[in-house]
Amino acid sequence: MPDMRAAIQEKLPLTVSEMVAVAQEYGVRVVDVVLVETELRTGKSREEILTGIMEEYAHNLKAVEIGVKDGESILLGTVASQLAAQEGSKCFEDSFLDDALLYTLGAQVGNHCVGLRPCAGTGDSCPYSGFIKAMMVHGYDDKTVAETAALVIKIGSLFRVGKVTTGCNMEGFGAGSACIAAATVSIGGGTPEQMEKAMVLALSPTIGVPCTPRVLVPALCTTHVGGAILMGMYAGRLCMKVDMTVNVPFDVMLAMAAEVHVESGRHLVPTVVEYMEPFFKRKPAVESLVSQAVRDAEAKKMAETLEKAKAKAKQLAQGTESILHTLGDAVVGGSSQAVGSPTNAARICHELVKGTIRKVRVELYPELFARRSINIPGVLMGAVYGASTSDYAMYNKAVQMVKDDGIEVEIVEGHEPSLQKITITTDEMTCMVDTLNRGGGRLVLRDASPSLAQAEEAAKRLGIVLVQP
Repeated sequence: MPDMRAAIQEKLPLTVSEMVAVAQEYGVRVVDVVLVETELRTGKSREEILTGIMEEYAHNLKAVEIGVKDGESILLGTVASQLAAQEGSKCFEDSFLDDALLYTLGAQVGNHCVGLRPCAGTGDSCPYSGFIKAMMVHGYDDKTVAETAALVIKIGSLFRVGKVTTGCNMEGFGAGSACIAAATVSIGGGTPEQMEKAMVLALSPTIGVPCTPRVLVPALCTTHVGGAILMGMYAGRLCMKVDMTVNVPFDVMLAMAAEVHVESGRHLVPTVVEYMEPFFKRKPAVESLVSQAVRDAEAKKMAETLEKAKAKAKQLAQGTESILHTLGDAVVGGSSQAVGSPTNAARICHELVKGTIRKVRVELYPELFARRSINIPGVLMGAVYGASTSDYAMYNKAVQMVKDDGIEVEIVEGHEPSLQKITITTDEMTCMVDTLNRGGGRLVLRDASPSLAQAEEAAKRLGIVLVQP
């Protein structure tokens, strides 16, 4: 395929979306594009590449075997060998999924015994190795195993460059999920388009997830890294069975993940460390090298953190209602935060209205402003017609009704976090509610005109939950 080779040569090195585009254009598998790219970059034959890729995995596959047989981890103990010793299925009746999880767990234990060769980190090497080992056990031929291993490493190489600080979002959970999604589609005979969709779906829930909880806290690593298998296989199988619109190119999702990864390391990790440090697994021999004064200060800080956590948990409990009065009204539009809360703010404002409505002004903070396609219909049906968040019939026609009624609408992007401010002008008055967005259709009511008290009473009458700032 000289034309394809030339197209790949021109784009070297390829991104995932470029790989998918080439595969679609020339009617080949994404794996074929990966292998041709590697031929061009290394000068090696395809056979040499497939042999070499399994050599890359050799140490990690050995670590899997050690973990599953009798390995012991400082954080996970002997969980892999315990699970392996159980008769029949381990966690799921799907035998391939079950074994992929078992061998991924084995890799995690083996990592603490003999180490793993890292990709973005050792975290994503665990699901890579676990999945490949499961393929070997389930009778996939050597060529298919090696091709899949090559695909995974190619995608992993992009995460390896993107990972610049701590974060499971670009390692075990994030990179792992995306790679396993791609591998699942590849061995399932899916199309390049299905592969890209699956990778986007698999990566999305991992954005911003820090890895600090699992670094020194026993057991937490299992669900981070095992989650990559679950997320990736689910996304891969789903995209091969149904046709859905996934309009985000994987390159865009990866670029976003890489930037969020840096922000997560700066802003999320310190809070995670604060709460998790009391549970870090420590080695007495190492601690003996640290001065008593430092250890005493750490112990005091950790005790204070535990008290803080206890108080926070109690505060959350005190804010709950009975389980018979916990679920809010249904919210059409797909999000109780993006649609429910601003719609409820508009409903409160509607209750303050006197006269014929001439104009509605909606000021939303950037995230809500960006999601205006789903929240403006709700805001307008609440502001103009007093419709509830569950009124799906009104939701679908409110925008056209407002136009037909000749009501002016002004939509403004605000910059205060969580702001959702609704102003209604009639032929008699102007009324306004100034609120902050909260999930579950709830909101913080900060100010209102003509009267905050009237707005609070309206919220109570409508059954809208107000929360403290």
